[in-house]
Amino acid sequence: MNDDTFHQSIRKLLKNVGVRSQQAIEQAVQQALAEGRLKGDESLPASVRVRVAGLELDLEFEGDITLE
Repeated sequence: MNDDTFHQSIRKLLKNVGVRSQQAIEQAVQQALAEGRLKGDESLPASVRVRVAGLELDLEFEGDITLE
């Protein structure tokens, strides 16, 4: 196993997930605000799940997205 390649591939995956997730969340919040489904002062519970096939790894992280 090449440790550098391994670590770079993990970082690349996590960066991609972070950027794309943030964009999707921002768009969904803007749409919900425009449609009146959100007021803009909410705190929204959120979770993220990471699964890696072949490792039987299944992690879940929880937190809040606060709008104000």
